[in-house]
Amino acid sequence: MPAELTGREALALRMTGLLLRPHPTAAVGGVEDVVGWFGAMQAQDLASGMWSLGVRLPALGHADVHAALERREALRTWPMRGTVHLVPPRDARWMLELTGVRSLAGAATRRAQLGLTETDADRALDVLGAALAGGGRLTRARCLATLEAAGIGTGDQRGYHLLWYASVRGVTCLAPNVGTEQTFALLDEWAPEARRPERDEALAMLAHRYVRGHGPVTAREFAGWTGLTLTDARRGFAAAGDALTVVRVDGQEALVDAALLDAPREPVDDLLVLPGFDEYLLGFKDRSLMLDPAHAEAIVPGRNGVFQATVVRDGRVVGTWKRTVGRNRVTVTVFPLVPFDERTRARVAVALGRYADFLGLPPRIDWPD
Repeated sequence: MPAELTGREALALRMTGLLLRPHPTAAVGGVEDVVGWFGAMQAQDLASGMWSLGVRLPALGHADVHAALERREALRTWPMRGTVHLVPPRDARWMLELTGVRSLAGAATRRAQLGLTETDADRALDVLGAALAGGGRLTRARCLATLEAAGIGTGDQRGYHLLWYASVRGVTCLAPNVGTEQTFALLDEWAPEARRPERDEALAMLAHRYVRGHGPVTAREFAGWTGLTLTDARRGFAAAGDALTVVRVDGQEALVDAALLDAPREPVDDLLVLPGFDEYLLGFKDRSLMLDPAHAEAIVPGRNGVFQATVVRDGRVVGTWKRTVGRNRVTVTVFPLVPFDERTRARVAVALGRYADFLGLPPRIDWPD
């Protein structure tokens, strides 16, 4: 019979798999280890993606994480749901071919709306490929200028579509920013040692990584995270085999990493400040374990897809925060969703101090009345 877990026990497992609590089997020493553990991490907002790594690697600062990305320990591209993620470089191509390609289904319609033809899109691939060949690396502005010089219009969102299209087709990828400017490079040159698994092996790898980093989860959650069909999601779970174990959470069957379920776990009285675009919330469709539905509007105001940064206590979202980075300090405003006593405020200040240390700036914390 599957093990029965309470919601609190399931949340503790989920927090551990997400590397927000000490994990008994994960060896996490750097950026490469964290991204490899997850397989893919939300990174559509670069500042959020950097802190997603920083909060899981407390010994590293922002400059250390940036240096790791320059060493190509991870790269950013559009592998799933048309959204930017950090992925292991050698896995980027098969992930694009397995899941990224699904976002191409509506590309022709979008091009027609933008006044682009398929010929324009194919020419853009050739133009960008030639401009970046030989280790080239261009800012977004230079990429757009290069397309314009070749007679391919980039106004009215056409440029963004073509840059996205080039990456999903596996021609380019996002290299680390230069200053505040986004840069692009050739995927084959940035990640020359590509892994080439068969389709079922790829489904199994992706399923195992998702479950170990997010479980307990269902096949529907996996399908939602990847953009795969439910049939392929279930096929991936089956292909992962004994690496996954069935449990029941409040009467519903879900899967967890088999190695995690049997490992000893110490209770942790944790308080975290997480970025808005973090796997902690974005990695799930059903967020009820972590978030009171009454607070959903505060996390995604207007349901516009822009997630607020969160304060998490014992696994539950209890507040949001906003930051303004200045030249000499970072100012953070905290918005509690539940009453904070003085001890909780002090702990939030400590957690935000760690974030300020990550940026290398002194903090100022504001509490609106």
